[in-house]
Amino acid sequence: MGENRKIILPRLVTSKLLHRQQLHGHGSVSEVSSIVDENLGKRPLNIHKDTFVYRVFASTWNVGGIAPSDDLDLEDWLGTRANTCDIYVLGFQEIVPLNARNVLGPTKSCISAKWNSLIEEALNKKERKEGAELNQESTYSSAMEGSMQGEGFRCIRSKQMVGLFTSIWVRSNLRPFIHHLDASCIGSGIMGCLGNKGSVSIRFVLHETSFCFVCCHLASGGKEGDVLLRNLDVADILARTWFPGRATQDLPEKILDHEISLEGAETRSLVKAKNWAILLENDQLLSEFSRGRHFEGWQEGLITFSPTYKYHPNSDQYYRCFDGARGQKKRAPAWCDRILWRGKGLKQVQYETCNYRLSDHRPVRAVFHAECDVSLSEGVQK
Repeated sequence: MGENRKIILPRLVTSKLLHRQQLHGHGSVSEVSSIVDENLGKRPLNIHKDTFVYRVFASTWNVGGIAPSDDLDLEDWLGTRANTCDIYVLGFQEIVPLNARNVLGPTKSCISAKWNSLIEEALNKKERKEGAELNQESTYSSAMEGSMQGEGFRCIRSKQMVGLFTSIWVRSNLRPFIHHLDASCIGSGIMGCLGNKGSVSIRFVLHETSFCFVCCHLASGGKEGDVLLRNLDVADILARTWFPGRATQDLPEKILDHEISLEGAETRSLVKAKNWAILLENDQLLSEFSRGRHFEGWQEGLITFSPTYKYHPNSDQYYRCFDGARGQKKRAPAWCDRILWRGKGLKQVQYETCNYRLSDHRPVRAVFHAECDVSLSEGVQK
């Protein structure tokens, strides 16, 4: 913690932390939702419980204060053309510019509402099309309605703090098995408390298993000691995030209850050659993992994608960080957008970026198989 290192690259760290924890003896389930992937199946834990496996999509995207256009197609990002998951957890940073008016003034909820509208359109497009085709073939209009109720997606919770925004969507027929939805916002920006930096966390219990999703926007900067500030941000978020407990139920109240240090010229040649492996050897976050600083128990998938920051607007070209005019801040490509996870019963099956040019960051996404305990005593049938 006390060591200061010369940091060249990342101006901004963004990450999403995914945590799963077992709960025992809670949840009210009368039937198993048909959204369970038949290929994933289930396996018995003991004579009293079964385990069902769901596909969870998690993504983080710093949109640089740029509002989405009305016709922005999010299907490629969400992967809905090829496949669909059961749960979508979407974390945004800088959905509004981080100026004084937005940091100190009232929340601009119209932007988050626009994002949610675009997400809903992408997630339910296939179901609407299939429902319309079914309705044309059927004499009963209720057929389409039943299809939408069973296969469509619903937003179960979204929460915004200045530029941070988290939105969680689930299949409609999974909604009855989700309970104890709570959100917690921690500001760690200006004066250590304003919401230009910090976290938005949402937790819920699915069947008998609890999930906690944390969308973070940490301290920026590439100067000496900035990595220490990011570590302090993480510690602050873990310590201060709290979910209200219930006196009669043993629910988790805390998250855990529940970034290239090279000289500029060398970094430039490695970026030009796309030598990501050498750059990753000097990645700050991986270094923090190896040193055991605040990330004990957390995991990250293998990074096989290009640095996610900093791009020229509407371009696939990285910002010319070492050739800028005097007075310009130096930038170099970095993996500023990450997804971390911890907990039993999670298996990461996908970790990648996708090519959306809306901002100077690229979105990063991951897919997990998540096991959920279901009590057989509740009469659950697959």
